[in-house]
Amino acid sequence: MMRCAVRGGGAHVVVGERRSASSSPGGSGGRSVVRMSEGRGGLCCGGVRSRAADLAGLEMGRPSAGAAGLFRSARYGRVRATASADPEDIPSDKLQAKSSGSVLPYVGVACLGAILFGYHLGVVNGALEYLSKDLGIAENAVLQGWVVSTTLAGATVGSFTGGALADKLGRTRTFILDAIPLAVGAFLSATAQDVRTMIIGRLLAGIGIGISSALVPLYISEISPTEIRGALGTINQLFICIGILAALVAGLPLAQNPAWWRTMFGISIVPSILLALGMAVSPESPRWLFQQGKISQAEAAIKKLYGKEKVTEVMYDLKASGQGSNEPDANWFDLFSKRYWKVVSVGAALFLLQQLAGINAVVYYSTSVFRSAGIASDVAASALVGAANVFGTMIASSLMDKQGRKSLLITSFSGMAASMLLLSLSFTWKALAPYSGTLAVVGTVLYVLSFALGAGPVPALLLPEIFASRIRAKAVALSMGMHWVSNFFIGLYFLSVVNKFGISTVYLGFASVCALAVLYIAGNVVETKGRSLEEIERELSPPSKADANAFLVSDQ
Repeated sequence: MMRCAVRGGGAHVVVGERRSASSSPGGSGGRSVVRMSEGRGGLCCGGVRSRAADLAGLEMGRPSAGAAGLFRSARYGRVRATASADPEDIPSDKLQAKSSGSVLPYVGVACLGAILFGYHLGVVNGALEYLSKDLGIAENAVLQGWVVSTTLAGATVGSFTGGALADKLGRTRTFILDAIPLAVGAFLSATAQDVRTMIIGRLLAGIGIGISSALVPLYISEISPTEIRGALGTINQLFICIGILAALVAGLPLAQNPAWWRTMFGISIVPSILLALGMAVSPESPRWLFQQGKISQAEAAIKKLYGKEKVTEVMYDLKASGQGSNEPDANWFDLFSKRYWKVVSVGAALFLLQQLAGINAVVYYSTSVFRSAGIASDVAASALVGAANVFGTMIASSLMDKQGRKSLLITSFSGMAASMLLLSLSFTWKALAPYSGTLAVVGTVLYVLSFALGAGPVPALLLPEIFASRIRAKAVALSMGMHWVSNFFIGLYFLSVVNKFGISTVYLGFASVCALAVLYIAGNVVETKGRSLEEIERELSPPSKADANAFLVSDQ
């Protein structure tokens, strides 16, 4: 491996380090190191200045005036190169150029998928009573359950399908394709004259939100600059919350106009069309293009996202990962290989723990909890929970790139465990009986705030970061599939478990899961704050020895 590192201040620079492919990290493989010291006249090596030495000007401790910009971060303070990326190919003046592009408009377009995700999940709650009367299923709880749960089943199918489509067609074209089931599903639901049409519409909408649930965080992660990737990734969860609140607001006219439920479903056609139109003019993920060997298109996408000043810089970072188009596309079985299994299992476990921690149970019981405290309005109860979710997510967005993903996850699950314990005690401890209603409301709001601080937004952000580029889409899809499957079964059996053991015992069980999650995260989750996707990939999923030999042969 060849490495080029720049250390802050410029006092000590390791320009080249090469090991033979047969050497292990702790072995005695061939190694040579050239050290350079910086004098007043600039970097020198034996008194001779070289082009490679110019790399020391790249984003050091005190950058020049032109170095400030969108991509100023540690990732460019320490550049690693493989044999396929020669430092002499990178002009230092271009490396220090200020970015003139912006990713925010394209993140905003992608977040239309997140809004639709939240909206389609929330819209049926307010509309179910009224559509059941119109469709003649008011007395049939089973068919009502199908109207609700079919969306979850469709989302499970969509999450797995989306990963394969994103790898084959690309991120933006998959978004455009995803708009079809989202729009058609909404149209069928809005115009349904019988329950069969309604179920088909809900199934199609579920497939659409399943695809977007995996695709939105994947696309945002791949186009976002390192130093603000956490904040932009959290926007996904924020817009899901906004979508849920939008569904709540859309249901307000139902009391005066029972037929309004059709308009509630029909409204979602508009953002579906906007998503397709927006993605038609949005750049493809440069990382996906590079993985496919479409170098010129990757450069064009980088220019559109970050400005032409950053093309050389970002392409160098992609080449420095040492993988890119040199490896074939991954299949589903590769996710379970020795090289990738650990990170894939962490991704699946995070979503499983997220669901087993009880978020759906808390939201489900929030209405009765607030009624016990004298808040009789269901809309007010839902609005309070939704507001707590949005507020917590906004706090998480501001802290994500400062505190880091791992610390927020630990803080979040710790707060959820304490809140669940408070909820359990408020239902059973006789000494707290006079204050049980108030404590239950406090516990519910604190739980939702804690969830929004980390357990809600971090898994969808962290997964695209820890997965290698060649498995990223499929691994995210697998993890989201775990999310939907666990969500479905928890919803299916939750009431039965509550009836058998009591809500207090169930809440205590959720508190235990949250405590176990803290221990699991502390021992298995890595911090990704301030690190490029390529740097994370090199650490967690390094190329095999065969790949390393291939790189060395191509260099020779």
